[in-house]
Amino acid sequence: MIHQLKDYIPESALPQVMKLLEHDNLVVKIKKERKTRHGDYLALPHGKHQITINSNLNNYRFLITLLHEIAHFEAYKSYGRFIKPHGKEWKYTFQRIMLPFLNPQIFPNELLPLLAKHFKNPKASSDTDTALSLALKKFDQPNNKTYIFEVPKERYFRLYNGKIFKMGKKRVKRYECIEVKTGRLYLFNPNAEVELLNN
Repeated sequence: MIHQLKDYIPESALPQVMKLLEHDNLVVKIKKERKTRHGDYLALPHGKHQITINSNLNNYRFLITLLHEIAHFEAYKSYGRFIKPHGKEWKYTFQRIMLPFLNPQIFPNELLPLLAKHFKNPKASSDTDTALSLALKKFDQPNNKTYIFEVPKERYFRLYNGKIFKMGKKRVKRYECIEVKTGRLYLFNPNAEVELLNN
């Protein structure tokens, strides 16, 4: 597994990660990009467990996602299968697992304060933490996408699934956008990436 992971996470994190993965019944699989998730954890039959992570994530997001899924596995082992997926048991486990990794040998200094803040109360997805998500995206491969918060009002844009929207007004944290085909109102997080269209 060490050869499988070494290209996907910061090199200095590898020894600690391998210790966390020292379980005969746990397998990690690296998958092609899935638009709706970065990774997942699954308890399989016969006491087996599987973690999958998207291959297109930058090293820091890959590491956070991997530790997120390891926390699901550890919480399942410690507290059983009837706990809430992102309840207090998972949060506590994720915080405990993440703490040794929060240092400048593993993460850039610019990410550390944002990670420390995020892990006071970790969410189901780091994508819902706008400041952390935007900071992590700076380490992604360049693309032609625009963040929702940068889209001018009344401008049209396309999502990865081909749906076209018109930009509306900002609410407290999210942005109102109208799907052109149906006229339905949707709310977007500011760090959602979209493709701008020429009006």
